[in-house]
Amino acid sequence: MFKVMSLSDLSVHVATITKKVGDKVYRSHLLRHSFREDGRVQNRTVANLSMLPDAAVEALRLALKGEVLAPVAEQVELAFVRPHGHVAAVVGTMRELGFDRIFATRKSREKDLAMALVAGRVLHPGSKLSLSGLLAEGSRSSTLGQVLGVEGADENELYGAMDWLVARQGKIEDALARRHLTNGCLVLYDVSSSYLEGKHCPLARFGYSRDHRSDRMQITYGLLCNSEGCPVAVEVFEGNTNDHQTVARQVQKLKGRFGLAHVVLVGDRGMVSETTIRQELEPLGLDWVTALKEASVRKLAEARVITPSLFDTERMAEIQHPDFPGERLIACFNPYTQARSVRRREELLQTTERHLQKVQEAILRKTRPLRGAGEIGMAAGKALAKTGMGKYFRILIEEDGLSWYRRDGVIAREAALDGIYVIRTQVPAGQMSTAQTKAAYQALSTVERAFRSLKDVDLQIRPIHHRLENRVRAHVFLCMLAYHVEWHLRRAWEPLLWAEKAPKAHGGKKATGSNEDGLKVRRYRDILGELAAYTRNTLRFSQAGKATLTLYPTPSPLQQKAFDLLGITPSL
Repeated sequence: MFKVMSLSDLSVHVATITKKVGDKVYRSHLLRHSFREDGRVQNRTVANLSMLPDAAVEALRLALKGEVLAPVAEQVELAFVRPHGHVAAVVGTMRELGFDRIFATRKSREKDLAMALVAGRVLHPGSKLSLSGLLAEGSRSSTLGQVLGVEGADENELYGAMDWLVARQGKIEDALARRHLTNGCLVLYDVSSSYLEGKHCPLARFGYSRDHRSDRMQITYGLLCNSEGCPVAVEVFEGNTNDHQTVARQVQKLKGRFGLAHVVLVGDRGMVSETTIRQELEPLGLDWVTALKEASVRKLAEARVITPSLFDTERMAEIQHPDFPGERLIACFNPYTQARSVRRREELLQTTERHLQKVQEAILRKTRPLRGAGEIGMAAGKALAKTGMGKYFRILIEEDGLSWYRRDGVIAREAALDGIYVIRTQVPAGQMSTAQTKAAYQALSTVERAFRSLKDVDLQIRPIHHRLENRVRAHVFLCMLAYHVEWHLRRAWEPLLWAEKAPKAHGGKKATGSNEDGLKVRRYRDILGELAAYTRNTLRFSQAGKATLTLYPTPSPLQQKAFDLLGITPSL
């Protein structure tokens, strides 16, 4: 039933406006919200009530004054309450970004469904079947179907919209590139993979699994971002494609489709290989920033080109070496990475020793002891393989015994390089300083965050259940578009996000953390959850046939701040 207090708190009233045109008198009933701004009282029209009968209007007028009597109150029913604020934030942001125009200039059912696919991935990551349930006729899970006009869409329509969307991928990416990339800019590129359920997709292959699911076939995909980590384009490859084999297609995309005469491509050491540099980047005049592989860094350390004294005053230093003519090498030291490497190595060494100890216990047990150098060697080999730390141990195997010790010299040589990495580039110092080059390479971490968002709780790109190649490409593409929206949401909500706002210390304890407005900082998903509590409420009047009225509550301070930062009005 309709609750008087919830409406009274809104500072809402019914205004009756009479206008005479000739001999006719026109009367309009408007639901208005009064508020104070800059010391003056302002009125905003919330809804036009003119279609309601006079009795219903009068009932509402009395309700807003807190004077509803039982017979009158029974005329008003709260028919629907749907979570709405998170939908308003996501769809409003998509419209602000021009997605509805980028997808297609003309209105169509497919475009509305494509908008729902992307928004649904941001709001409720899951299968297309689960999304169709959220869009079902009469669903009260959210207002997504009503806001985009796709209420009642089933999974087959959504699959058709995926095909429609992926057919426009090139044009959509071109539009995003024009907006986020310019000549001479930094372009971040990285590669990841995700496993599939099933074995019938033409793209599915066994390969190096970053998901640690070697039992599943997978796809590989490369993500292009601007210098701030905003995704611009994504491309799907077969699951056994090596990272460096994907770079040539990105170079063609940057030079050909995007029409960029010159950019600086930033990629990790496994992707921008020597062959890629010489055969793909330099012939086309593209600059690059990458890092040396571990073996090359060790070679420089053995040649005393890299020594601890380099980092006595600064954590980075430019060096030269004849093996890299015409290139700048920037040796960097990260004490946090060093500490993590030391701790991680020691943990793995101790774990390996525990595995070897179990083999030794099997040799010493009284019942069916492990015997024979061959059997003992196989058991020790399996123990070492569990952690991959075999190179740090010397193993002595006998017919009825096993012993081992750490190779301290090898461990010491490895430890000497802990926290050290070397960036390489041929970009002149006058064009990009040492600090700028280091910052450019470290910006790759923003792409890694994009992959974490795509794979984990936020967007859940995996597991992939699609079988058709085109559908797999469409799935990855709409996940990229969803992350594009999320990237803009995170940037706008930075003052509200926990990750970007360090908590304050108070009383020797870790405080909850608040921003400069006194609002508690939260995680990204928590803000979406808070906005979901902002509802769209539909009232039905029993004496007015099917006439309904939509009301929105007053936002909480956090909700209002989130809407203000996005620059949108929640009453979409």
